[in-house]
Amino acid sequence: MKRRSLLLGAAGAALLAACGSDTSDAATPGTVTLGFSAWPGWFPWQVAQEKGLFAKNNVTVELKYFDSYTDSLNALATGNLTCNSQTLNDTLSSVSGGSKQTIVLVNDNSTGNDQIIAGPGITSVAGLKGKKVAAEQGTVDHYLLLLALEKAGLTEKDVTFTPLLTDAAAAAFVAGQVDAVGVFAPFTTTALGRSGSTAIATSKDFPGAIPDTLSFQSQFVQDHPDQVQAVVQTWFDTLAWIAANKTEAVSIMAKKGGVSDADYLTYDAGTTIFTKEQNLEAFAAGADAKHLDFQANKIAEFLVSTKLVDAKPPLDGLFEPKFVKAVP
Repeated sequence: MKRRSLLLGAAGAALLAACGSDTSDAATPGTVTLGFSAWPGWFPWQVAQEKGLFAKNNVTVELKYFDSYTDSLNALATGNLTCNSQTLNDTLSSVSGGSKQTIVLVNDNSTGNDQIIAGPGITSVAGLKGKKVAAEQGTVDHYLLLLALEKAGLTEKDVTFTPLLTDAAAAAFVAGQVDAVGVFAPFTTTALGRSGSTAIATSKDFPGAIPDTLSFQSQFVQDHPDQVQAVVQTWFDTLAWIAANKTEAVSIMAKKGGVSDADYLTYDAGTTIFTKEQNLEAFAAGADAKHLDFQANKIAEFLVSTKLVDAKPPLDGLFEPKFVKAVP
């Protein structure tokens, strides 16, 4: 769940874990601390920083990159970030745990970069019956696995589910310790390194199921709307800069992701970056996969059914489209 880094997980009101990234310092006055981790839809923030686009919008932003995505979720939930790049799934988990958060921007939808990858001899999801499948419990790739199994007429009870952190799951698959794995880019590249492996289901098969968003502390949104607006404006300015300077932008993002420029380009189709118009459609109420409220209700059912949360998280006030609407 995008979202995504060397570790991925659903966070409620868990205590902040110290793991590789310094999140202990509170933001200095007037500074927005923005967390992100290894997912193609979030690397544009690195471009924004390196090209001075936050400053052009008169907002001071301290980017905090997390090797552990889970730590970024915990940091926002415990007030150690102003905002964080995270999946809708994980925001709902945090809200269920009591964290007050507001989603102000949809960065992207996963359209292929989340994958269920199977080993030699398994060519379909139906072929997973009786097999050992690894994924990080409660994450978007666990969610994708359940969606794929349901489509194939199976349930999680038809496989031996092995909960592992995403990097460990990919490593276990490559080592032949499990028959299939649910992972996100760039760990898809790792998993597909196993001879004879193939992606038997991807997020492309389930349009709109995995939205990646920017979630703020709700109180900050109320107290500092101008700064929130400047961050949202910077996002769209950054997308325009990337479109005009793709080669340089790819180099910046690939370097941050620890992959080659060529490998980074292979992720393009699997992450659909949202335009302003797609954002507005997502924020609007609706009864299909294009709309955040529809997806939030489906994801909430998943979280409750898998006992990751005790009760459906409240959705009132979770989505705030006014900042996207104000972008020229």
